[in-house]
Amino acid sequence: MSFSRREFLQMLAVASAAGVNLSGCSKKSSNQSSSGVDNIYDIPTFGNVSLLHFTDCHAQLMPVYYREPNINIGVGDAFGKPPHVVGEALLKEFGIVPDSLKAHAFTYLNFEEAARKYGKVGGFAHLSTLIKQMQGPRQGRSLLLDGGDTWQGSATALWTNGQDMVDATKLLGVDIMTGHWEFTYGAERVLEIINKELKGSIEFLAQNVVDNTFEDPIFKAYSLREINGVQVGIIGQAFPYTPIANPRYKIPDWSFGIRDERMQETVNEVRSKGASLVVVLSHNGADVDIKMASRVTGIDAILGGHTHDAIPGPTHVKNAGGTTVVINSGSNGKFLSVVDFDVRDGKMKDFRYNLLPVFSNLLPADPEMSAYIDKVRAPFKEKLSESLTITDSLLYRRGNFNGTFDQMICDAMIAVQGAEIAFSPGFRWGTSLLPGDAITTERLMDQTAITYGESTLNKLSGETIKIILEDVADNLFHPDPYYQMGGDMVRVGGLKYSIAPNNKIGSRITDMELNGKPLDANKKYLVAGWASVREQPEGKMIWDVVSEYLRDQKTVSVKELNTPKIKGLGANPGYKKI
Repeated sequence: MSFSRREFLQMLAVASAAGVNLSGCSKKSSNQSSSGVDNIYDIPTFGNVSLLHFTDCHAQLMPVYYREPNINIGVGDAFGKPPHVVGEALLKEFGIVPDSLKAHAFTYLNFEEAARKYGKVGGFAHLSTLIKQMQGPRQGRSLLLDGGDTWQGSATALWTNGQDMVDATKLLGVDIMTGHWEFTYGAERVLEIINKELKGSIEFLAQNVVDNTFEDPIFKAYSLREINGVQVGIIGQAFPYTPIANPRYKIPDWSFGIRDERMQETVNEVRSKGASLVVVLSHNGADVDIKMASRVTGIDAILGGHTHDAIPGPTHVKNAGGTTVVINSGSNGKFLSVVDFDVRDGKMKDFRYNLLPVFSNLLPADPEMSAYIDKVRAPFKEKLSESLTITDSLLYRRGNFNGTFDQMICDAMIAVQGAEIAFSPGFRWGTSLLPGDAITTERLMDQTAITYGESTLNKLSGETIKIILEDVADNLFHPDPYYQMGGDMVRVGGLKYSIAPNNKIGSRITDMELNGKPLDANKKYLVAGWASVREQPEGKMIWDVVSEYLRDQKTVSVKELNTPKIKGLGANPGYKKI
């Protein structure tokens, strides 16, 4: 069941009259009460400098469904703290009314029912409308910041080598960006875009990327902008672990890293040049941002991304120089952050923060952006809309362990490649589908569209399989955020296992079974996979493997989600079994 925008607004008006809170974010944010249906986007101006921020849109030009996780486990100092709270715990943490528009935006709760009720989210035409609505009363005092993971994640982005998103962000009016998945197009393409196509329109910043030989900077580290009479410094921080999490051969001469000391030097330099407000545009991930904020002084705010965490309120981090505010703005074009700063006497005095969900039914499409999207998609329309089959299940990816879409990909690899076990990477990008929806080529590519999508088939010993699982688990659950890389646990097909997130590496993975029998450490098993960071010989692409599987199914249903048994976790607000 779907609604026109008018019907949707009427429905929300009834909800508002019944006391449903449609307001902005809590914890040092404005707009706490609901006085009308349009109140969700009625954000009063504050202060004298405003930054609008989106991140991790993963090339989604069109409105989509996107389910938030029911498992986002925090360990060590992150236990029970945002972003590691889900469902009812998140609603309680941020004072969000259950069964409301915001409850749907920020949680997985009643996802299918709420998605049918409220409609799709994101879409650049609707995001553009919201940006213009926010910029209107902030004319002459705002910047639009893009946190990266923008040029990758869709079929059209892959097929145009990122060009569709480059032109879309220019049309959107982005001022400054940083990156991560952008680098998977290769150094030559990245530099071509930055030095030619973005020149004069969008600044690409990354203080932490240098050449391997002399450690000379590859990109500009920061930008100084005078906004409404205030000198503002924006420092870029690209994803620190790009050559580990993604293929090094795509960027063989570049070195990344967190580089706290270099960041401190950059902050000091920006301050020495008169910046009254210093902001880091980061792709570290939420936990890494929080740790960096505790170690580097002089940063007023970190506007972060990478881990796809939509955090309704800011995190205040104390350090030797004062306090740094950390925010993270979700993913898939689903959210827009609006941060209004009051900067006086050379420093930030106060701020207001609102993380606004982008509901396409509530925001009319911007005509100019709509026309551009129609044009860029036109050559691929027939291929994008090809229906492979119908899903009987809710398909989603996001969560620390197997999502249903990833389960289906694993099932496909086992069936088509004749494998005993399948591994699918724990990517956090990928849209959702409701039961009854067609699985089109476009929706499949939302899960698989990368520049190194070759499928693989290898014989691995039981011992090697355990080492792989232990390594990935340590990346996810190491108590020190600087040893995490921000993805979720590798998705597994066929194999059953248990995991103890709070244990140390080497002792987290136990009870490995295949077909009811313990995995033999010395025996070799046929394991299918894809997205290897090592250069692979030319072979069948993962989307072709899954397409072959889906075309043979009248409908698909993920009846049993192959999630591991979780041990030793206790009560954790980042875990809700459903």
